[in-house]
Parts: sequence; structure tokens; C-alpha cells
Amino acid sequence: MTSPAAARTDSPASTSSNDVSHEKQADPITSAPQGTTSGAGTSSLRRKSTQRSTAAELALENVNARLANPLAGYTHAELQEMGEAYAREHGMEDLVDEFRKGACLAQNPKGYDSVPGLTEEDEHYLSREYTHKWSHPGTLYFLVVMCSVAAAVQGMDETVINGANLFFRSHFGIAEHTERNEWILGVVNSAPYFSCALVACWLTDPLNRYLGRRGTIFVTCAISCLTCLWQGFVNSWWHLLIARFFLGFGIGPKSSTVPVYAAECAPPAIRGALVMMWQMWTAFGIMLGFIADVAFYNVHSDRIQGLNWRMMLASAMVPPIIVCAQVYFCPESPRWYMLKGNHRRAFDSLARLRWTPVQAARDIFYMHTLLEAEKEIKSGRNRFIELFTVGRNRRAMIGSEIVMFMQQFCGINVIAYYSAVIFETSGFTSRDALLASMGFGIINFLFAIPAVYTIDTFGRRNLLLTTFPLMSLFLFFTGFSFWIPDTTSRLACIALGIYLFSIVYSPGEGPVPFTYSAEAYPLYVRDLGMSLATATTWFFNGILSITWPRLLRAFKPQGAFAYYGTWNIIGWLLVLCFVPETKGLSLEELDQVFSVPTRVHATWGLRQVPYFVNRYLLRRDVKKEVLYRRDDDETEVHEAHGKEGGELEVDPEKRV
Repeated sequence: MTSPAAARTDSPASTSSNDVSHEKQADPITSAPQGTTSGAGTSSLRRKSTQRSTAAELALENVNARLANPLAGYTHAELQEMGEAYAREHGMEDLVDEFRKGACLAQNPKGYDSVPGLTEEDEHYLSREYTHKWSHPGTLYFLVVMCSVAAAVQGMDETVINGANLFFRSHFGIAEHTERNEWILGVVNSAPYFSCALVACWLTDPLNRYLGRRGTIFVTCAISCLTCLWQGFVNSWWHLLIARFFLGFGIGPKSSTVPVYAAECAPPAIRGALVMMWQMWTAFGIMLGFIADVAFYNVHSDRIQGLNWRMMLASAMVPPIIVCAQVYFCPESPRWYMLKGNHRRAFDSLARLRWTPVQAARDIFYMHTLLEAEKEIKSGRNRFIELFTVGRNRRAMIGSEIVMFMQQFCGINVIAYYSAVIFETSGFTSRDALLASMGFGIINFLFAIPAVYTIDTFGRRNLLLTTFPLMSLFLFFTGFSFWIPDTTSRLACIALGIYLFSIVYSPGEGPVPFTYSAEAYPLYVRDLGMSLATATTWFFNGILSITWPRLLRAFKPQGAFAYYGTWNIIGWLLVLCFVPETKGLSLEELDQVFSVPTRVHATWGLRQVPYFVNRYLLRRDVKKEVLYRRDDDETEVHEAHGKEGGELEVDPEKRV
């Protein structure tokens, strides 16, 4: 079947795919092709090879970065014909009426009043999408609960080792502070994360292709359950190392798949909030890990050596059992079904997650239209290579890699894995160190909750730009507090610094990276892109875990904390220049955001610094330069134009 946008020659203008990997601009012309609607003062773009405008062209590059709907410009009659043709071609003749109406709604979801044939029930639920955005079928929230427990599995897997660090070292004869023992401690702690980065994360793509999202989640949770139980029965440090290495096979693909699964099933209005629940409930799992450490602290047995730390490690097997029992009661991802060419199952799956069949038909038809565009993005080369050679993919990868790298090098997991050792070094007793660590876990979870609201209102980029400077400040404060001579004051300031750092991390660099990475890539490389993103975060997670004991000895606590405080400043600059905002856009419309050339976005980002100074510090009445806007946004904003030589300016007379 020819895609709807490809069936017409007068669809909205865009650019040639040949320009994508070179970040070049097309030459402007002064008039749009016949049949298109062009905003006042806005020029169309000349296409080098043909005047035919396809959805794929729209998805490849948009120099003015206007978020175009590829169905714009069609009449309701034409859309109804396309919806009917799609339904009949894919064996959904019984749903022809729903797809006729759904195709019209896909063009303009907010314009449901003008769509003929809608019932009162249809109009009621369509209006509630905007008046009650959290009103959805129970199946969607059942799916959210499953994803949340899967995230808790992740968090608990990560932090039960924190309390065990205080005990298994003496049991295995590596308690003495020598260079060899410090490296062994680092290797044992980092084993699952290097396993994720080097092997496990790269299994995500084949597992998802053959088993689906649900099957991948089931298999990885089963592995997590078995390896956690295994850790409770080890008899040497290298045996523990092996068990934790295989734990990585349960962590890696799951961390790639669950955020993607949630993103593919969630409606755009609440997608960010639902996807970020991965991090929020990971924080909940981190808290459970600390609670388990405290709960089993005094568990001892004359017959079993080290029963307390064995129980700590084995306790993490409980949450994955819950996920395995629940996952196949959830619908499979509709986007995964479409990737496999099974459109009927995709509709049936999505219908379980929407109130009415018309809503499901609308989303399926629009998804199909834009996925046809992604097919044309493919150039026939290796998909992994296309992450680097296709400009839209490359920019998504840059943004994703930055936020994933900084999730580790902001320093959070140094505290998550070694907080008990850090507190003990500063003067706490072992039990008080675990209690202080539990306080960190509780704060980390509680302050992740506001991000459910802020991630889709304040935005991903703004959250990072706000929290990075504060995280840097609190890490410097924590490190310098080790110089305080008075014991009580020193302990209080160190705990305060760590808690304040956790407070600002939780709504920012905590939830944003996985949310951002899950939505950044186009579907045909999404599994690979998410694998790369999670491999990055787990690799540098391993680097932190293996180097912290030696870093602490070489730099002392003051220098070690200052080291990661400096990285937060670097992270702020990287986000400012290279991480576009993705708030409030459908997964497919993000193609347009990442069509903005990297150089253009970086220079625009740097110009936001003087704007911020003038607007918020000097209190001057200055207008904000807007880089891109949606076609259906009625707010009048200024258009950013790229000039030759890379200079970007705002033309106040030229508005979109």
C-alpha cells in the first residue's frame, strides 16, 4: 500500500533525504506547491530530486523546524477514503467506519467537533483527553503497575549490595584496605554493570524482535530472580563476582525494554509522566534495597556464616516474581505488532488501552502514516551504522548519550552503592551508616514523585538545566564538609549535603535520561538506540563502581566529591548545547525536533545564557528566541532562521 502522504503530490513541502547526514539546508523558494497551506510569511523548501512530498521527507529534515502533520491539507473525504483503504488492506473490514473517522481525527485530534459521524460517546471521551488527561482504562494503569514493579526490581538489584559491602569483605578476607582489595571490592560491585554494557544490553534487539516486549520482560525478570538467589549461596568473592556478572543479563535488556514499552503504549499527553515512572519506581526499589539492608542487619546464625548479608542480596528475588506473574496479563506493544506487520493485533492491543475504538483507530492510522515515513529513512545500510550516518538518528543519539552518560557521572551511584562505606568513613557506626543510607533512599524516592508532573510541564531540558548547577554545589559542599574538625558538625553536614544532592537529582537527572532515550529514536532503530543508551549508562556505572574505592584513596573524600561536582558543570554545558526539548510531542513528531542541525541548536542554546541573565537577573523586558514550533500552535512566536556561515538570527517581521 502506498502511504497516505506519498499518494499526493501536493502535501506539505519538506526536504530531500539526501541532505540529512550532512546537515545542509535546502534552498528556499517563495511559494508552496499547489494545494498546500503555508503560514503567512513562511516559505516552502525546494526538493532537489522531486516535487513529490512524502511523509518520509517530512520526517527527515525541516530547516525551519516546524512540526508538520503529514496529513495536513487533506479534506475529510480524502482522509476517510485513506482510512477505509488502510482498514481493508489489513483485514479490518469490520472496523472501516472507525478508521474513516479515525483518519479525520488523526489530522487534527483537537478538531473532533468537525468530524462527521462521531457518536456522543466518541465526543465525550475525545474531549476528556484534554479536560481529564489522567482518565484512561484500567488496563493502562495495570500495565503501568507492572512496569513500576519491574523498575523496582532494577533498583533493589542495585542497592542491596550497599549494606552487604560492610560484611562480605571480612567474610571473604578482603577487608584490609590494600590496593588489591580495593580493586576487588570495585570489581565485585561493578560486575553486573559491565555485563550490561558489554554483553547484555546488546541482546535487547534480538530478544525484542523474537519475544516481543512482554517476553523480554518475563525472561529478564526470571534471570534477576535466579541470580539474586544465587548471590545468597556464594562461598568466595570470585563466586559472588560470577553471580553478579550474570545478574547483568537480567538488568540490561529489562532497562532497555520497559521504558520503550511504556512509551509505546502511553498516550502523548501523559507519556513522559508514565515513562519517567521507570526512574521513580527504580528509586522506590533503591529505597527497598536500603530497607532490606537495615532489616537484615542483625540476622545471624551459628550454622550459616554471613546470613545477614546473604539475606540482603537474596531479598531482591521477590519483586521479579511479581512481574513474571503479571506481565502476560498486559497487552503487547501496538508499535511492536506494527513492526511485525500485524496491524489487526496492533489495533486490538491499543483498543485495550483506549476508551473507544475510534481513539484506537485514530492512533493506529496516524502511527501507520508516520511509520511509513520511517521506512523511507532507511537507506539499506546496517541499522547500527545508520545511528551515525542519518542526521536525525545521530542527533537523537548525541542527546541520548549525553543524558545517559551524565546520569552516572553526576555521581549519584557512588552514593547508591557506597553510601554505607562513605558514612562509615566519615565517623558513623555500621548500623548508623545503614540508617543514614536508608534516609538517602527514602529521599531519593519521595522527591522523584514531583517529576510525574514536572517532566511534562517544566520539560526534560529545563529540569536538567535547573538541577545540574545545584547538584554540583551540593557535591562540593559534601566533599568540603570532610574538613570540618568537629565530629557532630562534620557528620551532620555530610549527611545534609548527600540528602540535598538526592533531592535535586530525583526530579531531574534521575527520571529524564530513560524517558528521553525511550522517545528520542525513530521506531526502526529504537531498540538499537535504546541498547546503546543503556549500554552507555551501565558502562559508566561500572566505571564509577570499580574506580570509587581507588578514587577515594587517591583524592580523599574532598577531591573525590569535587571531581563529580565538576562533571555536573560540564553536563550543564552539554545539555545547553546539544539536548533538544521533547516535551509534549508524539513519538513520531520528534523526528522534526531532531531535524534541526546540531550546529544551529548549539549556537541557539548558547544564546539562551544572555537571555536568561537579561530576563531573570537584570529583569529586562526581552523576548525569548524560539527555535521551533508546532503547526497547530496558535501562539505567535518568532521564527529562527539559519543563515549561511552558521549565524542564527530572529526576524521579528517574519512569523509562522
